[in-house]
Amino acid sequence: MGEPEMTDLFVIGGGVNGCGIARDAAGRGLSVTLAEQGDLAQGTSSASSKLFHGGLRYLEYLDFKLVREALAERELLLKAMPHIAWPMRFVLPYDPAMRFEKGSPVSKWLGRVAPWWRGRRPAWLIRLGLFLYDHMGGKHDLPRTERLDLLKGKASRKHESWGLKPQFHKGWEYSDAWVDDARLVVLNARDAAARGAQVLTRTKVVAAKRQGDHWEVTTEGPKGQAVHHAKALVNAAGPWVDAVTHGPLAHQGAAHVRLVRGAHIVTKKLFAHDRALFLQGPDGRIIFLLPFEQDFTLIGTTEAAQTTPPETAYCTEAEREYLINFANHYLETPISAEDVVWSFAGVRPLYDDGTASATAATRDYVLQLEAEGAPLLTIYGGKITTYRHLAQAAVDKLVTYFPKAQSAWTAGAPLPGGDFGYGARALTERIRVRYRFLGEARALRMAHAYGTEVFEVLGEANRAPDLGRDFGAGLTEVELRWLMAREWARTAEDVVWRRTKLGLRMTAEEIAALDEWMQQQI
Repeated sequence: MGEPEMTDLFVIGGGVNGCGIARDAAGRGLSVTLAEQGDLAQGTSSASSKLFHGGLRYLEYLDFKLVREALAERELLLKAMPHIAWPMRFVLPYDPAMRFEKGSPVSKWLGRVAPWWRGRRPAWLIRLGLFLYDHMGGKHDLPRTERLDLLKGKASRKHESWGLKPQFHKGWEYSDAWVDDARLVVLNARDAAARGAQVLTRTKVVAAKRQGDHWEVTTEGPKGQAVHHAKALVNAAGPWVDAVTHGPLAHQGAAHVRLVRGAHIVTKKLFAHDRALFLQGPDGRIIFLLPFEQDFTLIGTTEAAQTTPPETAYCTEAEREYLINFANHYLETPISAEDVVWSFAGVRPLYDDGTASATAATRDYVLQLEAEGAPLLTIYGGKITTYRHLAQAAVDKLVTYFPKAQSAWTAGAPLPGGDFGYGARALTERIRVRYRFLGEARALRMAHAYGTEVFEVLGEANRAPDLGRDFGAGLTEVELRWLMAREWARTAEDVVWRRTKLGLRMTAEEIAALDEWMQQQI
């Protein structure tokens, strides 16, 4: 066996940052190999609150740079991936009992200049924050903030109930955006592969060492052990970044990330309206109630220190009860544990900036480059909204080692299936006309999952049997073969909880039969 082929860049981690970096680098003409120890987006990148947002509450910590950058990115990303990301209006009801998170800069300032507020969030200060939120990040196309009388029904003028207790009679409505986080990762990986990157899933890096002017990386994957040579190495392992640093890389030193668990619960759809709710609690924390997968509501998130390995994270009973009680403070019709149909938790790898609380810890990213010998770039922190900007900045740090690399290119470049402009409504109608047997709900799901590629996924089918076996909830053999051949899906979990969320609609028996079929195809 000869020497392994030399690649320009070896990326460790198949989350949003790793796949974003692989895509950016491959598009600049670099040869790229990416290794992910499990499935793409198996960790944090499929367990977020699924929002492209500037982070309204980060204004409380005077993190203007992060908010401005995130809002500018939100505009770029909405246009580049309209199938998996779309605008959403958020309703923020006002509660006079709202308080700041203890220790935030704005809370401290208000305590000095207006101590009679006793840590509460006054309405005028919330409106000021929303004004800044509307105008930071440059010009954008989303509607501005509106004042609401919550007792007069919703802004669509249908006068449907907001679903809130009557004491919450005023509030505001502002704009942000939703994203399918797991599909975002997969589509970045697909675009990277289309540009020449090698994407290796279920492939763990077990050793990496410098050999003169390059890295020798040893992996353990489905076909056994393999050795790779790369001119530069990127550690984008997310919550496992310190484990990679101290394990395969054999570096010493203190940890640089703070692992914070964010838990979410899902219930059946709670509201007739299509708005999201931004709720603030008396402890200074916030949660979102978000429209989810057409028939459900997503509620989250918590923030708690993750003291065990990231892969062990789950929504605890205490976290579930916290979210239920938080929501019930506002809801006209309370929910209970019996209403929860699914729960999940992800671990955010926040850069450890020494702050006392997880809430106050920065959501910004840090790129650390070791330039002695073969370069090593380590990615700390970050948030899903700024993943593209992070990826571009990461590759910018490395291009000095690759003089033939092309310039940055991803701003506005559509992801696979996203080449149709704002909104999926017209695309859904095209799908319904071409595949009349699908029905409205199924056509909408396919439009959001695959965009313009749906016509390649479904091909020449003219009736339902043409799609092969139906495994439940409209998941067919034709779609599964696409997911396995083009999107690295290998298990039922990959399909029903990451590539789709059809696990919410399928029975345990259907999922088991699906997994058995998939294993027979491998």
